[in-house]
Amino acid sequence: MPKVGYSQQERAQIRRALVDTALTLMAKQGIRHTTVEQIYKSVGISRSFFYSFFPTKEDLIVETFYLQQPRILAYARSLMEDPALSWREGVRQFLQACCWGERSGIAVMTIEEQQQLFARLSEESMQTFRFRQRQLFGRLLECFGIRANDDRINLFTNISLTAMIVRRAIPETLPFFVPQAAQATVDFQIEAILDALEKMAEQPASG
Repeated sequence: MPKVGYSQQERAQIRRALVDTALTLMAKQGIRHTTVEQIYKSVGISRSFFYSFFPTKEDLIVETFYLQQPRILAYARSLMEDPALSWREGVRQFLQACCWGERSGIAVMTIEEQQQLFARLSEESMQTFRFRQRQLFGRLLECFGIRANDDRINLFTNISLTAMIVRRAIPETLPFFVPQAAQATVDFQIEAILDALEKMAEQPASG
């Protein structure tokens, strides 16, 4: 017989389990291919009980990204503190891990998934999402020893996400791109990002 009442502590544990499970599945198989049913069945609750925590799948998606942000930052810091790695190699390994998120447990949205999330989130939720995204990329720059300002954060966000998205978009979303050159394309983008970050590190930030 299913349990009827749950304490606040039990609900908090279930909520955390839903977010953890969603992040694991989304990182491995993509957001689009991860269903609400897969998530609540993995946690061992009913569909109706799931929706008492998250009214929509999009609300859960946002929570998974909030959960993984401190993990991403901690990973970047571990690379920067690794004495066996040069600065450039540490940042390179970080960017590679993000581009191949399914190998490293990092969830990255495709173009279609970004469009769907943007269409379904409320204006308030979208503003919060953008604020926290900006915080993450700013802290990553600081982690890399680069003083962050608005222009640098905006540029780093765009060029990093471009590499991640292009890698996941070839060939399904970008059919005229050459799939055989996908790896080389992402490697080229990462090297260009590293060059840009090195220039930032050498120059004082304004604003």
